[in-house]
Parts: sequence; structure tokens; C-alpha cells
Amino acid sequence: MSGTKYTDETSEILLKADNLFYTYEGESAHALNGLSLTIKRGQKIACMGSNGSGKSTFFLCCNGIYKPDSGTLYYKGRPFCYAKKELLFLRQKVGIVFQDPERQLFAAGVRQEISFGPLNLGCSEEETRRRVTTVMDALDITPYSHKPTYALSGGQKKLVSIADILVMEPELIILDEPSASLDPFYTEIVHNIIENITAQGITVMMATHDIDHAYSWADEVLLFDQGRILKQGAPAELFSDQALLKKAHLKQPALLSIFHHMQAEGIIERSLPAPRNICELQHYLTKK
Repeated sequence: MSGTKYTDETSEILLKADNLFYTYEGESAHALNGLSLTIKRGQKIACMGSNGSGKSTFFLCCNGIYKPDSGTLYYKGRPFCYAKKELLFLRQKVGIVFQDPERQLFAAGVRQEISFGPLNLGCSEEETRRRVTTVMDALDITPYSHKPTYALSGGQKKLVSIADILVMEPELIILDEPSASLDPFYTEIVHNIIENITAQGITVMMATHDIDHAYSWADEVLLFDQGRILKQGAPAELFSDQALLKKAHLKQPALLSIFHHMQAEGIIERSLPAPRNICELQHYLTKK
């Protein structure tokens, strides 16, 4: 799967998983148990499910850190190849931001940390400086570009870990619980960054336990359960299915629950589509 041979730019499907199985060494249960899904270009995908449902294992398969025991992953229509050169290309195109930045950051200084990826790809020092400056300015982390990484706060480390991936100019970014352990200030910053990323046309796949945010943010939701995809579909469809939510151990988003209650009480017409945010719900009420 080399950058020079790959030409299928017209396909809508960016990533496809076909019947993936993966088992950790020393364990009998499959972490991935026949998982299949498709990710379309430019989508915002929320990945949901209980801990141990297979989300993180699947993410690590997506850029070749793990190789499935069986089944096939496809990137833009071509099966993954695990040769060193091909993996380097894949990891440029598919980037992962880990839940814990400590697992990702390794360089002594911030600028050195963010520069590592492009230099490893063979970018010139001039091109690397350009990319690093652009990304640091976009994420507003230039003021601490010369700090040692160990001296950063948790929120600052998260921003640097996102910069690590953006500087590679990927087509798909995977975020594993990006707001975990962050205070409200940095949570809002990270959410704004993700919105800016998707506005650029970059596909984003994000694991989250925040069902209210997933409902308002995502184009599609993937419900993981026991190493499989329980359901893939639009947020309003999935989160309106009470039996499905019960099986996935999830609650209905508060906004959707209020909307359905208002419909049942005759406050809002039953024919109206489910609102994706509070402004849409307020619009329904002001039209009455």
C-alpha cells in the first residue's frame, strides 16, 4: 500500500474492516471478534461501548500497531501491507491520539516532539519548520514551544499530542477519549480543535463515553460490543432505539429524551425530525 501506487481517490470509503479477529497473548477471549465496518471520507464518527468492547484494540489495528490474527483492513480500497515502508506511509495517513499523552510524548522539548514525525517521513528541515509552525499556531501552543514536555500541564500535553498527528497531515485522525482527565477549559479547547479538523475535510473517529456530545457531534455512531460492531448508523436512529441502548449499556442523550417526551405530551409535532442541538429544539418551540 504505497503512496506512489495508490490512486483510488474517488472512493467514498476511506477505511474498511472485514471480519477482524485479534486475541491478546495469553488470553482466550477475542478482543476483536469478527469486527466489520466502513468509514467514509470526511465523516465524524463517534465510537461508543463499554471498556473492553474492542475500541482501543481496533484503533491500534487501524495504523498497523497491531496486526489482526485474521480478517482484512483496507485503506482506500487496498488491503493493509505490514512491510516497514508501507507502515510508514499508513501511519502518515492514519494518526492516533492516545487517551494518555504520556504514552505518546517522548521527546525532551515541545518543538522537538512535534518535529519528529515529519523528519521521520523524510521531510526537509525547512518543510518540517513550516509544518510545525503552522500546527503550533493553529493550536495556540506556540507560547510554550520551547518548554520541556515534562513541564507541561495535562491539557497542554494533550494539545501537543494532537499536534504530533496534525503535523503529519493525515487523512484520518483517531482520538481515543480526547477529553479524558481534562478540566472544562481544556475540554472545550479540544472540542473546538476537533471541529476545526473536520472543517478541513479530515475524517475523525473518536472514542467517547459522553453520549450527549456524541449525539450532537457525530455523523455516524459505532456501537462496540464484545469485539464486534453491534450497530452502525445515524445518531438519532441509534439513540432512539431503547432496546439497543440497553444492550449497549447506554442511556439516551438528554436532548433526545426531552424531545421524545415533548412529542408524547403533544408539545411538539410527532412528524418533526429529532433535533441535534438545543438551538434546534428551541426553534421548534418558538414556531408553535
